[in-house]
Amino acid sequence: MKIVMAVTAIPLVLFLFAHMAGNLKIFFGAPAFDSYAHWLRTIGTPVLPDRWYLWIQRVLLTGAAVTHIAAATILARRARRARPVRYAHRAVVQASYAARTMRWGGVLILLFVIYHVLDLTTGTLNPVADPAHPAANLIADFAPSRWYVTLAYTAAVVAVGFHLWHGIFSAGRTLGRHTVAAERRARAAATVLSAVLVGGYLAVPAAILMGVVK
Repeated sequence: MKIVMAVTAIPLVLFLFAHMAGNLKIFFGAPAFDSYAHWLRTIGTPVLPDRWYLWIQRVLLTGAAVTHIAAATILARRARRARPVRYAHRAVVQASYAARTMRWGGVLILLFVIYHVLDLTTGTLNPVADPAHPAANLIADFAPSRWYVTLAYTAAVVAVGFHLWHGIFSAGRTLGRHTVAAERRARAAATVLSAVLVGGYLAVPAAILMGVVK
């Protein structure tokens, strides 16, 4: 199950970084961002009809996410069955904050993904909801008056950062060699990648709030 969790996390992490890179196109102006968003709908043409690539990607990512969550649930249940009687005192030695909050962090991420889809994919919760102008939708989403959206977005991104940090480190231990040097490399890679991801995602709402992106 740990191997399943590690393998199914790979496409999810790759998508997170690709999505982050796409979001950063907003710094090149609304026309560049709109062009990028419209290009996503045409990937694979003329072999595939418009939007088919996006739907294939959504189905595969959803499958990976569901399998990842199922594996995590199975592991949690196995751990509870292995120790039916709770510890009189549970020490926190060698249990990082990220590791202790993986479960609730995952729930927060799942709830945010649902909101994010309803907001910027379907436009149901977006104040502009104009599919022809994705940049306007994004900028309106993080307007100063919608500070609560930015706050929730920040909390979700930080949760993703903690989840990614612990996940990359754990996956490295599961799939890699169990040596001190290997664990140090895995920890360093997890720290750098999670910091880049969090910084990249939070740069967009911060720029909109400060008026850098209009």
